[in-house]
Amino acid sequence: MLTLGIPANPVMALMIAVLIIMGITPGPQVMIKQPILVWGLITSMWIGNVMLLILNLPLIGLWTRLLALPYHILYPAIIIFCCIGSFNVANDPFDVYVLATFGALGYIFIKLECEPAPFLMGFVLGPLMEDHFRRALLISHGDFTIFLTHRIAATLLAFSLLALVVTLVPSVRKVRDRFR
Repeated sequence: MLTLGIPANPVMALMIAVLIIMGITPGPQVMIKQPILVWGLITSMWIGNVMLLILNLPLIGLWTRLLALPYHILYPAIIIFCCIGSFNVANDPFDVYVLATFGALGYIFIKLECEPAPFLMGFVLGPLMEDHFRRALLISHGDFTIFLTHRIAATLLAFSLLALVVTLVPSVRKVRDRFR
């Protein structure tokens, strides 16, 4: 992904978006233009693999016994450790509430079969989009019609609306047919 600039999955596409926002263009020249980034990434992967090797070889028996634990015991233990870790970041109970809120939100999204990649793209690209939106409104003195009068902006809005309609129509039909 880093040398060719071709993402293999949505997570890699997000990483490319973040790199581009940070001013790093993925592609064949990245090793020449950003050697510190590339070698830092390679070194961190190497250190991570060595650490995993050191930790996992002696503890392989423990990990296999953990897999034998029933899910109703393992699941609460994982939640407790997540809450402890969240609290220990800043010793603030609010962090645990944020963890619980986003955990419940994630559960709801899984039940609704929502893809996580668009949400991550929104979190990554949202602030940049807001900045450019404000800049366009400042240039147009607060006139929202600038997005409809310029051909490129109007075309992009039309494509966005079309994509939204194409995405929502099948799910609306499915819900409507279910209630018939």
